[in-house]
Amino acid sequence: MRGWLPLGAPPHIRNSMNMAQNVVRKAKVGLWAYVVLAAVAGAVAALNIGRSHSATPKGSEIYSSLDRFGQVLEIVRDRYVEKPNAEALIENAINGMLAGLDPHSSYLNAKNYRDMQAETQGEFGGLGIEVTMEQGLLKVVSPIDDTPAAKAGLQANDIIVAIDGADAMGLSLDQAVDKMRGAPNTPITLKIARKPHNEPFDVTIVRDVIRINPVKARLEGDIIYVKISSFSETAHANLVREIAALKKTAGKVRGYVIDLRNDPGGLLNQAIAIADDFLEQGTIVMTKGRNAEEAQRAFARPGDLAEGKPVVVLINGGSASASEIVAGALQDHHRATVVGTRSFGKGSVQTIIPLGDRGALRITTARYYTPSGRSIQATGINPDVIVEQELPPELQAKVSTRTFGEASLRGHLHHEDAPGKPTKEESGSQSYVPKEPEKDTQLQYALNLLKGTATAPTMMKRSGLE
Repeated sequence: MRGWLPLGAPPHIRNSMNMAQNVVRKAKVGLWAYVVLAAVAGAVAALNIGRSHSATPKGSEIYSSLDRFGQVLEIVRDRYVEKPNAEALIENAINGMLAGLDPHSSYLNAKNYRDMQAETQGEFGGLGIEVTMEQGLLKVVSPIDDTPAAKAGLQANDIIVAIDGADAMGLSLDQAVDKMRGAPNTPITLKIARKPHNEPFDVTIVRDVIRINPVKARLEGDIIYVKISSFSETAHANLVREIAALKKTAGKVRGYVIDLRNDPGGLLNQAIAIADDFLEQGTIVMTKGRNAEEAQRAFARPGDLAEGKPVVVLINGGSASASEIVAGALQDHHRATVVGTRSFGKGSVQTIIPLGDRGALRITTARYYTPSGRSIQATGINPDVIVEQELPPELQAKVSTRTFGEASLRGHLHHEDAPGKPTKEESGSQSYVPKEPEKDTQLQYALNLLKGTATAPTMMKRSGLE
């Protein structure tokens, strides 16, 4: 049995990033052995319970409860007004058990597990289109360059009225995405409504393998700007490639902006590798599980991709999990100035344990801590410099004044207080980011900070911005 250490995204963000391969490049990670051992130990424990459950009072209690569950199952199967699906009953029971633990533990059936693996790997069969649900309408956010959707002429703000002749109205976003994904080289017909056309029209598209690049970078004058949208399997490799290419173009580089806003997280090994890219030494992250022997650390090794140049990290209420590991590590080591608003506050690690052809369990197995020993669970990363992004007038009335973060999730793991120092649980913040760079207050502040035209007095020396 294999085990992974992913960092699951917050439930409100549709992006389950949960499958891991080997640790990339330099990061020295003892965590993986721990997860595999945890998975194997779980299997052995299950076998032992099955063989000797009557030997202990605890085992007797568990199996007495299982007898009760069996009674309920039989009553439902025999007496419910309509004949229920037995497999669905069991799946719902497993879901209920895991959902009762915390918001990030869950059961993945075979299909959901395959979808999760596809998203984590950064490639899948589909159209290459980003969509959203707006007032019940399936709306195109943007087609991805050089994909079937872009080549077919789909445009931002197109409304998808029907998918293969079936009305798209009433579908959830997940259901619509599932219908549009499929095996490469298979056709799909979308009915599109587009202004100023009076009548919807059909567009037939042939699916292809869609590869998502989670890292995009560009030059802002002599500053390299890097946007990391998720920590999928290719994040670290793409970061290294993008920065190397821009270094050649730029010649002399003044500094770096690493944008982690609205990045829901992903793989722990990718977070460690990317943090390590900007660190020469020291702890990157620590994890602590149920037992003392499960405490693990990941360390940085010599080699700074930015070559000592100043770094600014952008975060907001949508920055979670792996994003918070990177921000917290660079902040604790005084390697970067963190700018923006308080992050989501997800300080737990989920392990994926496959169940053969029946899917997998995603279960919280540890909490993580920044190099200084901080837990950000239900509190988030507080930026060194708070910069609020003003909402446009059309959004101001729609946005709730209540912040949404880990602390607001029902059943979340509580923050571990220091002795005698109770901590108020409060995490998350506004997560709006304008599309136009010139209207992006947080980005503009970061650029000006690197240029020396904005100041963060308490942070200038810490981050090398002198």
